[in-house]
Amino acid sequence: MPAGLILLSVIPLVAGAVRMTELTGGATVTPENARFFAAPVPVVLHIFSVSLYSLLGAFQFAPGFRRRRPGRHRAAGRLLVPSGLVAALSGLWMTLFYARPPGDGDLLAVFRLVFGSAMLLSIVLGLAAIRRRDFTRHRAWMIRGYAIALGAGTQALTHLPWFLIAGTPGEFSRALLVAAGWVINLAVAEWIIRRRRRGGVSS
Repeated sequence: MPAGLILLSVIPLVAGAVRMTELTGGATVTPENARFFAAPVPVVLHIFSVSLYSLLGAFQFAPGFRRRRPGRHRAAGRLLVPSGLVAALSGLWMTLFYARPPGDGDLLAVFRLVFGSAMLLSIVLGLAAIRRRDFTRHRAWMIRGYAIALGAGTQALTHLPWFLIAGTPGEFSRALLVAAGWVINLAVAEWIIRRRRRGGVSS
């Protein structure tokens, strides 16, 4: 599972690296990237926090890692919770305060606010559950939060067939394709959660 999750993270990680190269290398300012040059701190925080959350978080879902190295699992969790919160909050901030680039409309903004808030809530509820020693709910909420965080990877896959068949999507189509990435990830997450509950898999 960690290998598959890391593979799904590759596309957004590469996109983040390209964005950082633009910001630090004096790239030409365009309508698509002007908002990042005007206020770079939120996007830099988002790139670093999502990268850490995606890569380190992948290993948290390996049962052997949790069983054989519970201390490392807890130590990683202490890094993942703040990085996940920063990723969610910076994403919400950018949605609310950055100027929208061409192609991003109101519907896409609503989807980003809904799923960004859902990620934030999932991490908070997962943290509250582990403080109560409720491992089952902790695991479920953390899986949901991580699934939302990996939405960018799945969104690349939902966009690819559209680009190949119909070309660049319009504002409405783009919003639905982006939302589809989050919905697919959450559907898979819920399937995993229910399968583990039926199988009695422990944290």
